[in-house]
Amino acid sequence: MKTQRCFAMPPTMLLLLVLLMASFATAEDKKKDSDQSACSNPNPASLCNSGNTCGSASAPCSVDVKRTSYSSTATPSIPGAKGNSLFCVKTGTTVTWMSSTKNTGFLIDFGASSPFDPPGTVMGGSAKSVSVVAKTPGCVQYNVSATAQNATYGKSKAAQSELIVIP
Repeated sequence: MKTQRCFAMPPTMLLLLVLLMASFATAEDKKKDSDQSACSNPNPASLCNSGNTCGSASAPCSVDVKRTSYSSTATPSIPGAKGNSLFCVKTGTTVTWMSSTKNTGFLIDFGASSPFDPPGTVMGGSAKSVSVVAKTPGCVQYNVSATAQNATYGKSKAAQSELIVIP
């Protein structure tokens, strides 16, 4: 004769499991609230400080674009900056988009509202850095996409980031 066992969860374990799931849901909701767009802030320029401002009108700013395992990152030349973090540049600053990773190409798409001169999509790579000048103050969201040459799976997923041009 076969004996079948049925797993029955004690009520305290069930309660613990429900509380654990609820705490994860609450943490995820708080994360979504804290991840709100800087551009949705009524005064985005107030988010700029010396710790997140790259370059100046007399000193250039460089942004290193890389392909990660599953995405793309743009990291400004600010000490301690993280990939795709918000950064600010002053009007008149030359921003050089480049890639320090060998055999990498990239696209930086600002959509219809590029704050740079010349306007439009920035296309470059490890063999070709591209310099643009910040002209129009304001907050802009941009898409960054990097591709490794000879990659088996081609282009990585595009990521979205933000920058603020301050007067």
